[in-house]
Amino acid sequence: MGKVRVLIVDDSAFMRKMISSFLEEDDRFEVIDVARNGKDAVQKVVELKPDVVTLDVEMPILNGLEALKEIMKIHPVPVVMLSSTTKEGAENTILAMQYGAVDFIPKPSGAISLDIDKVKDEITEKVFLAAKVNARNLRHHTQIAKTPTKIVEDCSKIEKNNSILKGFSLSKKLICIGTSTGGPRALQQVLTKLPKETDAPIVIVQHMPPGFTKSLADRLHTICQIDVKEAEDGEVLKKGVAYIAPGGYHLKVVKLGVSLAAKLEKTPPKNGHRPAVDVLFDSISDITDYAKVAVIMTGMGSDGTEGLKRLKDSGEVKSIAESEETCIVYGMPKTAIASNKIDVVARLEQIAEEILKMIK
Repeated sequence: MGKVRVLIVDDSAFMRKMISSFLEEDDRFEVIDVARNGKDAVQKVVELKPDVVTLDVEMPILNGLEALKEIMKIHPVPVVMLSSTTKEGAENTILAMQYGAVDFIPKPSGAISLDIDKVKDEITEKVFLAAKVNARNLRHHTQIAKTPTKIVEDCSKIEKNNSILKGFSLSKKLICIGTSTGGPRALQQVLTKLPKETDAPIVIVQHMPPGFTKSLADRLHTICQIDVKEAEDGEVLKKGVAYIAPGGYHLKVVKLGVSLAAKLEKTPPKNGHRPAVDVLFDSISDITDYAKVAVIMTGMGSDGTEGLKRLKDSGEVKSIAESEETCIVYGMPKTAIASNKIDVVARLEQIAEEILKMIK
């Protein structure tokens, strides 16, 4: 792989200069151009065909969200958003994830962050990882609603588990989902297809920093039949409700009498993540009177695999991994499949259907 060719888009000359300098100091990157507004950005994406675009959310003429929609329509390319941590900024960031951005970086102190150097390492690493995203899969996500495919397969590379063909013997059920890069769009595809009367609570870890998970939950709540919310410490889990781990907290599920409850902890990150999928899955392993469906979707790294191994050894558990064909980043599902603990590999658009079959 040669140098990653990057287009930097920001209406602030200071921000353009700083981000350019961060990337140019690293010999993995070549900054091929800059743009000061969304209209300019769209033109330069078409002309220059960069490997990655860094895109400010708030810009004149054509803002970051509108520019992103145009880019995804005419020339899909991995886009990393830079956004403010205000409520409005968080809401716009979640929209950007659903319009096609692969990741985002919160600015430390507003639109023009004089202390942008605080996130220098995050910028370089996220831009580098974005370059590994398959543009074909970005295009697939933009077209997914228009392509009614029904390709779901038992994974031929793993040990077959005949129990996936049988119903659970336990009547109480729990759905747990882990995802990372590309997750907000993947969650939208899955959760919007679950009916209001889904016969289980849904607990979710999406790798995301503090300040953004509430906006993600609120956005999903407005478009789903089920209720979606940010998990609160101590709340009893209800059927047909999805609970998203708050950024900065691990989410565990614990017994509370005959019910299940959410438990939030500020314990150290696990493998660099808080919340971590492994922590969620580990906690669910201790609950023996519930049947569980575990789902691992798009994301960098291997979070969830160790937890899944313990989960699969703990009782009645069926597991699903997102297929390589639809993953924005085929990291977490790949390592889960390699563990031989996955029962079904499914394209993103079929995961909800597989979940519903399992909890019948």
